[in-house]
Amino acid sequence: MNMETAVAPRPDHAFESTVYHVRAGGSGSVLEIKDLSLFYGPAQALYTVNMTVEKGLVTALIGPSGCGKSTLLRCINRMNDLVDAVKITGQITLNGEDIYARAADVIALRKRMGMVFQKPNPFPMSIFENVVYPLRVDGVRDKTVLEETCERALKGSALWNEVKDRLDQSALGMSGGQQQRLCIARAIAADPEVLLMDEPCSALDPIATAKIEDLINELAGQYTVVIVTHNMQQAARVSDNTAFMYLGRLIEYGDTEVMFQTPKCGRTQDYVTGRFG
Repeated sequence: MNMETAVAPRPDHAFESTVYHVRAGGSGSVLEIKDLSLFYGPAQALYTVNMTVEKGLVTALIGPSGCGKSTLLRCINRMNDLVDAVKITGQITLNGEDIYARAADVIALRKRMGMVFQKPNPFPMSIFENVVYPLRVDGVRDKTVLEETCERALKGSALWNEVKDRLDQSALGMSGGQQQRLCIARAIAADPEVLLMDEPCSALDPIATAKIEDLINELAGQYTVVIVTHNMQQAARVSDNTAFMYLGRLIEYGDTEVMFQTPKCGRTQDYVTGRFG
């Protein structure tokens, strides 16, 4: 960063209502987040977040470290439930169903959402068994179904041609980039309604990162993807809509091209031009 042109972020007290200009083109909303706030004990991490995620589009969450983007992502599949002293208010609906309703089945919910983490996390088992693991958990034993699912998921993750002759070998012997694509294959094997990605390229080299980005572009339309990324260029390359977060607040949410070329909010302009972050 050129320190001569660096400026401090806008005053924290000067928050205004979120600016929305979201790109249309999906098949209706799949996720609705309404007045979502989250507290870790007395500390508030998210402030009345409102956003709609359209089916079949890629939505990127960007912002400086600690802004709440990963916290928001983990609210969508209720992973924050595993953290002590968490309090959540507001509502998130998945295809019209309130995921925080008392009667909600959290295990069933997580089956409806594929999750890909920062670092590849293949299981210490064969490539084949990694991919079909979600089906095994559901009690599927039909060999034909498992084989067809494995092939479909590996083709969907652009990995089939690289591993089709060694499906019985350990997944731990794959390269980092291949392992991450394997994790994506495992995530889509159960045909989830939403695919969540938490900085999926942060541990990968540029070549592997490019392959993951190409894969995200191929998955768009087939799946609804929500991706957290610290890389603004990556968000610009892979997403349809981008949400900019700052200090736990959703500042601007809209068409990615507009967000990066002519953002409507001054704070967004400061961030995407590198003036702070």
